[in-house]
Amino acid sequence: MLHIETIADLRSACDRARSDGRRVGLVPTMGFLHEGHRSLMRAARATCDFVVVTIFVNPLQFGAGEDLDRYPRDLTGDLAQCEQVGVAAVFAPSVAEMYPSGRPLTTVHVEGLTSDLCGAARPTHFDGVATVVTKLFAATGSCTAFFGRKDAQQLAVINRLVEDVNLPVQVVGCPIVREPDGLARSSRNAYLSLDQRRAALALSRALQAAASAAIAGERDPSALVDLVRGLVATEPTVALEYVEVRSAPELARVDVLDGEVLLAIAAKVGETRLIDNVTLTVRGAEVHADLGTTELRSEGVRQ
Repeated sequence: MLHIETIADLRSACDRARSDGRRVGLVPTMGFLHEGHRSLMRAARATCDFVVVTIFVNPLQFGAGEDLDRYPRDLTGDLAQCEQVGVAAVFAPSVAEMYPSGRPLTTVHVEGLTSDLCGAARPTHFDGVATVVTKLFAATGSCTAFFGRKDAQQLAVINRLVEDVNLPVQVVGCPIVREPDGLARSSRNAYLSLDQRRAALALSRALQAAASAAIAGERDPSALVDLVRGLVATEPTVALEYVEVRSAPELARVDVLDGEVLLAIAAKVGETRLIDNVTLTVRGAEVHADLGTTELRSEGVRQ
């Protein structure tokens, strides 16, 4: 496995792979890898011949007072995990390599999709995401890039970025990976105490209850939002930031459940900000609820 630290070496490695007829897969991460990341690597390996994992804690996507300095890092462990999965190369640059002049004068902004949901609480976050992802795409070149659906708004932003700028990248959204008890996998879960982790389960339980209500026939988005709010409120240490039902992938507000919609949630458990979601596909009386590792359907529950 190659351990690459410069953009020039990353570009050369990917160019060589393509010249040899190999398909390049890209898995961008901020490190401190877990099973969610490993599932992206496996998905990339299933369809691509040369898989690159990037590990970079991007300062541009952290706002003032956020957890940039304490964000969990374990490069040695991350490299071992990548090698175990069979990744061809890991790109782990320094901040100076990615931003040699300091904070860049050129950034990337995706209008509309970034103004609310997570963008309301983190107004500079998605510009930082779009900027670093554009740089990674530019360095990698033509590829298939794999992202988790837990970050649903991020996935929508990246898809629109690729479409608007005509980047030679195919974006693949991969299912949410959950802990056995339902908690969505996240590097930030490491911040949670045992009591906070138990309280955090209110998020996935509320989403599952809302999905079950939709399967039972509920089509009013506000009713699902009220259901989620009520269930989360039973955990006093969970501070709800938002619960929203939006169309997917446009993230527009909806008046009734129809087609593909996203029920998204963000909350703070202690000082830790967590996000989660469920995708509901509604076709008349038939509903499919995709929570990732657990799927609910109109005809019952399937694990």
